[in-house]
Amino acid sequence: MRPLNIFPIFLLILVSACHSQKPPVIETGSVTPMPNEWIDKDTHHKVVKLTSQMDGNSLSFYFHNNPFIGTDMVFYNSSKQNPDEVTDMKKEETYNSNIKNKQLYSININTKEINQLTFCSSPMNGEIVSEKTKTVFYQINDSIFSLQPATKKVKLVYVFPEDFKASITTVNADGTLLAGSRATEEENKILKNNPNKSDFFNLIYEAKLPKTLFTINIQTGQLNKIFTDNAWLNHVQFSSVNPNLLMFCHEGPWHKVDRVWTIDVNTKQVTQIHHRTIDQEIWGHEWFGKSGKTIWFDLQQPRGELFFVGGYNVASGKEIKYSLERNEWSVHYNSNSTETLFAGDGGDPGAVAKAPDGQWIYLFTPDGDRFKSERLVNMKHHNYKLEPNVHFTPDDKWIIFRANFEGQSNIYAVEIEKSSN
Repeated sequence: MRPLNIFPIFLLILVSACHSQKPPVIETGSVTPMPNEWIDKDTHHKVVKLTSQMDGNSLSFYFHNNPFIGTDMVFYNSSKQNPDEVTDMKKEETYNSNIKNKQLYSININTKEINQLTFCSSPMNGEIVSEKTKTVFYQINDSIFSLQPATKKVKLVYVFPEDFKASITTVNADGTLLAGSRATEEENKILKNNPNKSDFFNLIYEAKLPKTLFTINIQTGQLNKIFTDNAWLNHVQFSSVNPNLLMFCHEGPWHKVDRVWTIDVNTKQVTQIHHRTIDQEIWGHEWFGKSGKTIWFDLQQPRGELFFVGGYNVASGKEIKYSLERNEWSVHYNSNSTETLFAGDGGDPGAVAKAPDGQWIYLFTPDGDRFKSERLVNMKHHNYKLEPNVHFTPDDKWIIFRANFEGQSNIYAVEIEKSSN
């Protein structure tokens, strides 16, 4: 009789055992470093560190800037190749976006494969992705570039003239126009001399300096100045569906401004979104839903007292609102692909809501005229000077956020479905 070869059986058992291992149940941010995957012990949702392969600080996009091309998510990283240029994200109030080794990368949400997209020696900025044309746009000094992630092909799109130095912030739904706002030299000096938001925020608002909205035709390079106002025009973003509809805000202390506006880039028609109904009412941190039918925003009636997420129907002007508890208020909210689920990134006790227990990543489900909430990640070890900025993945199964509870900034995904672990 031939002897039984047990090695393949042993190997199969070993592999099966490894694959059956479940992520540890642990308090988020309680150890450094955290494992690559874990179950948040307070919420029982699985959290995955998407940038576990990366050195340095990784930053996902601002909440209203779409980062996805299919299942690939674009993000920034500043590697530790130049250690002096990498900040401690738990201590710094702001992230230096001009460090030389900041580059764009992409990660496949399913396979976790990471690809470096840019290899620029000069400081770069821009969080602009066109889903339609599968193109990434970024800016170095006065020059705008486009990049095709599939081929790594880079093309010079536009160079701002000497008399109109500006920055792009958004691309329209069909990938034909870029847009942004142009600040005066006086505003740029205020920013340079007062780098912290707590210093420059009121100074720029009170200055009432002229600012100009503009578009750039990606194919022809034509610059079109579409609107100028003696106000701080900010948060410029195109509709997710209508290529001619541009949204912007009057930045400044929210209780002093009529915050949200749209403009048709062809007709130049300007429309105010939402009107104040009581003293100290504020609204902002606005975004277009995926359908393009609704503009959503943080609504407080009055400021710091009653909290809602408001929705403005672009076609009819009709509004809806969903109420939240104080602890559920979030610095930023976002919506899934069908606008049937919402997410929030919470806030610390120093924020406008003064929430005693608000440091969580939240999932919200509309229930009548209120939001029913579920806590997904405990963020008590995160310093909210870095905003988490939540995004739903295209399949609506995960919520992406960034955090610094490991000291440096990483990008994480929390699974919406609760773990059985």
